[in-house]
Amino acid sequence: MSQSSYKTCTGKTPFDFMKFKWAFIAVSVFFVLFSLYEIGINGINFGVDFVGGTKMIYQFPKDATAEEIRGITSKLDLGDVQVIQFGNNPAQNQFMVRAKYKDGQNVDQVLTRALTERYGSEDLKILSKEVVGPKVGADMQKKGSLAVLFTCLFILIYVGFRFDFLFSPGAVVALIHDVVISVGFFSLFNKEFSLPILAALLTIIGYSINDTIVIYDRIRENIGRLPKNAPALQVINISVTETLGRTIVTSLTVLLVVLALYFLGGGVLHDFAFCLLIGIVFGTYSSIFIASPFYLFLQRLFPGKGIKEAVPAS
Repeated sequence: MSQSSYKTCTGKTPFDFMKFKWAFIAVSVFFVLFSLYEIGINGINFGVDFVGGTKMIYQFPKDATAEEIRGITSKLDLGDVQVIQFGNNPAQNQFMVRAKYKDGQNVDQVLTRALTERYGSEDLKILSKEVVGPKVGADMQKKGSLAVLFTCLFILIYVGFRFDFLFSPGAVVALIHDVVISVGFFSLFNKEFSLPILAALLTIIGYSINDTIVIYDRIRENIGRLPKNAPALQVINISVTETLGRTIVTSLTVLLVVLALYFLGGGVLHDFAFCLLIGIVFGTYSSIFIASPFYLFLQRLFPGKGIKEAVPAS
């Protein structure tokens, strides 16, 4: 039976996704290498959550502007001080001021003194203050890295038990692909990597593995539905074709929400939404063109193993 004679569950001829696998894998390799290059050259711009520092939220008088506040803080010898509009109501004129740890200085006091001298103690109100020491920040870096590492490890184990060991590596490679590219874009644009961004990365991992599991589950169903001599390549093409509509609808729905956060969520949510935007695009892509071809590769490397026993890979 020729590959073209195999049909989807609705009787349609499947699209040959795997025909273009090397082209899409080449695109992924480019983005991963580019991301690693950016991280190696520019590094990661860790925020106060990971390197220590001060995060202050002030309510300023109505005539204060972000540019004017940045002009004041730039003269304080505190390094790169970030001024971001805070809250959903611009009329309240609230700003978040973030500065990294500076040895030998009480950064919060220096900031407040300089801003008070300009705007007066009656018109300038401190809404919240958060100070993170350098040791706590280093500990957060370690725990954040372990969180991502253990998440990938547990997913590897779960997919191995849920399906078989041939499925697990592709799922984890796709997750690493998504995380590396997301961090690479943050390094490229020198965006601050903070705890909310770590939460965004873990969200991306959850979203990506969910999409991958949907495709894997359909592959397993089709292994039982199709003739035993159906090549693994065609099983994958049929499975991806059958789940493509669900993938597109889900991804577009999530993208609309993330775009709303990106454009309307204000400065506080901007970087969080940016990370989700990159991760969702590449997460959807990797489930089809990274995880699935990797399973096909392992089928060829270990013929007759796993769920699809003694069946040709192509």
